Amino acid sequence: MTDAPFRSLFETNMGITIGETILLFSDTIRQDESVSGEDRDRRERLAALAEEAASYARRAYGGCRFVSFPATAASGAEPPEELWRAALGDAALEELKEGGLLERLLAKCATTGDLAAARAIAVASTQAADLIVALANNSTSHTRFRSIMNAAGCRYASLPHFDPEMLFTSMQVDWRELAIRTRRLADLVTMAFSVTLTTPDGTELVMGVAGRIAKADDGLLTTPGSFGNLPAGEAFLAPVEGTTSGVLVIAYAPTHRLATPLRLVVREGNVVTIEGEDPYREVLEEKFARSPLNRNIAELGIGTNEKATRPDNVLEAEKILGTVHVALGDNAGFGGTVSTPFHEDYVLYRPTLALGMPDGGKVMVLDDGKLLL
Repeated sequence: MTDAPFRSLFETNMGITIGETILLFSDTIRQDESVSGEDRDRRERLAALAEEAASYARRAYGGCRFVSFPATAASGAEPPEELWRAALGDAALEELKEGGLLERLLAKCATTGDLAAARAIAVASTQAADLIVALANNSTSHTRFRSIMNAAGCRYASLPHFDPEMLFTSMQVDWRELAIRTRRLADLVTMAFSVTLTTPDGTELVMGVAGRIAKADDGLLTTPGSFGNLPAGEAFLAPVEGTTSGVLVIAYAPTHRLATPLRLVVREGNVVTIEGEDPYREVLEEKFARSPLNRNIAELGIGTNEKATRPDNVLEAEKILGTVHVALGDNAGFGGTVSTPFHEDYVLYRPTLALGMPDGGKVMVLDDGKLLL
């Protein structure tokens, strides 16, 4: 591969300067995972890409820490101790281990006081990474690891389920234009009191969003503490817990189309029943049996990237201009109150989305998949 895509990633998206400390990490397929041949190929190519990117960073910028570890149980689960050590340094890691603080962070049962203490340790570390590129298959976006590193000023790019081909498609967008569009949309959604969402295949949801701040994932991660997905392109927020009701119809799992859609009935912010026979139903039921918090309607996102096209890969699919995605599980990292080691996004096509405003008016944002800004 030529150096140009890596140069764009580090210099345009991350704003790297010589002398900064880079951490890049990936994960490997666990022996107990059941993975299709096609997805195995993508994940092996992703792991190879991560090593290639780390090699480029060492040549171009004078160094790069690199860590690879067996994949976590799910997106949203905390990464292992070795990554915390690589990100913060030995001294800070040993401080986190005192009194069981790291153990509680990894188990996602840390208290507010624990999180404050962990942030203070990270901020004080003289060995903390300046920027992190997460090329692991499972997402670390909704983890305490990510939020603590951001608190320390680290710039953090998360690329879960990434396919190397995306370097030449959705990563080739005009980032400045994308940023303007995405920030305008996020500002508008932040003003809303409620959201009404429908799709032709039967999704009908009403969400309360009053007081929640929508974020703009625009791919420009150049300021201290910035975070986002790559490829980027979405405005997103955490709906107010307990307010979402209706029906969510999903036709795609994170990496494949379902044989038949599943119909999720939602009441008071949680999935209460699943209807449909696709085998992915068993995956969701297992997650729900593990914790009732995994039933939470965690996120509403709106795609803004006109170069994104792939419906079979959730990382790119949720960025497709004119789509909407709804997530289940954890939202504590972006304004919500639910902390659980699970966060999964489901992309909806041809959505119609209206904002209910505090003055009683209504603003149409999407009409059958067309962005109306």
